[in-house]
Amino acid sequence: MDAIMVWTTVIVTLSFMLYIGIAIWSRAGSTGDFYVAGGGITPVQNGMATAADWMSAASFISMAGIISFMGRDGTVYLLGWTGGYVLLALLLAPYLRKFGKFTVPDFVGDRYYSKSARLVAVLCAIFISFTYVAGQMQGVGIVFARFLNINFETGLIVGMLIVFIYAVLGGMKGITYTQVAQYCVLIFAYLVPAIFISILMTGHVIPQLGFGSEIKADPGVYLLDKLDILNKELGFEAYTGGVKSTIDTFFITMALMVGTAGLPHIIIRFYTVPSVSKARISAGWALLFIAVLYTTAPAVAAFARTNLLTSINQLEYSQVPSWFKSWENTELIKFEDKNGDGRIQYYNDKSKDMEFLANAEAKGWQGNELTIHKDIMVLANPEIAQLPPWVVGLVAAGGLAAALSTAAGLLLVIATSIARDLVKKTLVPNISEKGELLTARFGAGFAVCVAGYCGLNPPGFVAEVVAFAFGLAAASFFPVIVLGIFYKRMNREGAIFGMVLGIFFTAGYIIYFKFINPEANTAENWWFGVSPEGIGTLGMLLNFVVSIVVCHLTPAPPEQVQNLVESIRIPTTRVS
Repeated sequence: MDAIMVWTTVIVTLSFMLYIGIAIWSRAGSTGDFYVAGGGITPVQNGMATAADWMSAASFISMAGIISFMGRDGTVYLLGWTGGYVLLALLLAPYLRKFGKFTVPDFVGDRYYSKSARLVAVLCAIFISFTYVAGQMQGVGIVFARFLNINFETGLIVGMLIVFIYAVLGGMKGITYTQVAQYCVLIFAYLVPAIFISILMTGHVIPQLGFGSEIKADPGVYLLDKLDILNKELGFEAYTGGVKSTIDTFFITMALMVGTAGLPHIIIRFYTVPSVSKARISAGWALLFIAVLYTTAPAVAAFARTNLLTSINQLEYSQVPSWFKSWENTELIKFEDKNGDGRIQYYNDKSKDMEFLANAEAKGWQGNELTIHKDIMVLANPEIAQLPPWVVGLVAAGGLAAALSTAAGLLLVIATSIARDLVKKTLVPNISEKGELLTARFGAGFAVCVAGYCGLNPPGFVAEVVAFAFGLAAASFFPVIVLGIFYKRMNREGAIFGMVLGIFFTAGYIIYFKFINPEANTAENWWFGVSPEGIGTLGMLLNFVVSIVVCHLTPAPPEQVQNLVESIRIPTTRVS
């Protein structure tokens, strides 16, 4: 067992013991504890838990990796997710909290005075949550596969067992306190290697400053300029340039942004604090905690890309460092010596620059020989930069904390949707509290099993899978929530038609291009030039139009519902 595996095993084991210990200490004793942690969480605690819930494996593991490979185009994830959280915190969360319902389906069911609308919302919440959780479980499998030398499937099962214990045992109460601990682990794990690498490359302790500074080994040359040069030399687009069309960039960013505002596992967190004012304060704390990681991610991406291009390209395969071999064993790095010269040629063999391709051919290059999974860049970064083994182990624990915290939040949404919205509010309204709690725990267990299967068969990279979930949330929940708060004329018929059409349209577009006909997944075949990652925005617009048209063709909501909608927008009025 090498030093990295020893450190990883020790740190990951200690962090898991901490999570399980917290779950046992904060075991849920009632449905109130299970759904909303008894409503007694402080704003700072809720801010940290929300940040951990929000920053999933996609944020920790995949976002910097995608920016590293896509350059400017990859920042759509950064902009969309950050903007979405601000939109949620300022536009929707206080009103939803004042409405006083635990879940989005609960809000939809009462606001639209309809069991059918509630049922449609339950199905949407479950579908979105399973799509999202697939990305988290994939991240868990990747971390285990690399750092504990076990295969992807075994690693994923270990992650499922850990989530099962503290989600089923503690419910929202256990998950909240566990997420506070997970935030501390993940943010420490993200910042430590970023600070070390920033000092080594630029001399700056703060990575955000290092990102815009000169390189120590190359005085007078700024980091981003160096990356532009390295990318162009290998046939890629300039790092600060981009290839995505403006319309696709806009649609992806918008889908991520409004999808955030409709994500059920974030909205439910605002019910765990005692009052509306504390919900607002906790949203501010969460934004501060999230900003720490999100402003560091571009620097991490630039450091990783620079180190990769300068340390691997043209290196003799017999001299590759140990981390390269370790990742090869996971099949997340693949080398194929196409020209038989024993060296690694990593370049863009699909470049449209004919002069570059002619030069590459003249050098004897016969195609790109290196394939790197984008999701490994953050995890491999400390090893590429030759940091100590304990830092590598710490990053592994951070990646697991990020994936497990979000997975737990999503599983709770699924469990709550099944136990409260489907069973208690729809199928068995006379169920006892003990029976409801037992149903919620069975629901969480069922959700863990399905999440594991989804993690074994994900439709793309972690961040891409998560982007699909955001698109589905944008197309289904965002319009029904916004119209439910700000448009008192909106009725149940409009809400149901809008949700059904929005989610079917968006899911159908994604399924066609990702599963049925992936060869056609090119800009030439997309509607209006919008990729599957951005189609949620079109689904949202469609939902808005259909909802408003249908609501005006059908009877207006009852007067008491219209009065209720007006009352939740008045700060001094309490809703019973």
